[in-house]
Amino acid sequence: QVQLEESGGGLVQAGGSLRLSCAASGRACSTYSMGWFRQAPGKEREFVATISWWYSNTRVAASVKGRFTISRDNAKNTAYLQMNSLKPEDSAVYYCAASDMFIPTMRADFHSWGQGTQVTVSS
Repeated sequence: QVQLEESGGGLVQAGGSLRLSCAASGRACSTYSMGWFRQAPGKEREFVATISWWYSNTRVAASVKGRFTISRDNAKNTAYLQMNSLKPEDSAVYYCAASDMFIPTMRADFHSWGQGTQVTVSS
């Protein structure tokens, strides 16, 4: 069982940056892939980025490509989402998740979820 806790959300102006962190416990971080999803009010939870447990291969959604970067520090059991050039449409609750798949991108691929952290981008 994996427990995940997100942090780093907040209010930022358009064009600004935030770095989200996801602290994992209960199982060594190096043994599973990690991902970020987001959910805006009235919308479905959508994939943002993922990083594999092996070789740290990454995938990001087209909507954030070139602006968001996912990374991980296995020694700290933590994954990160660096978000640059933020836009108002990036406003959402951001969730961290863990998966046993190699490069998971679907919500159903993930077995453990954090509680989420709010990101609000003002125009």
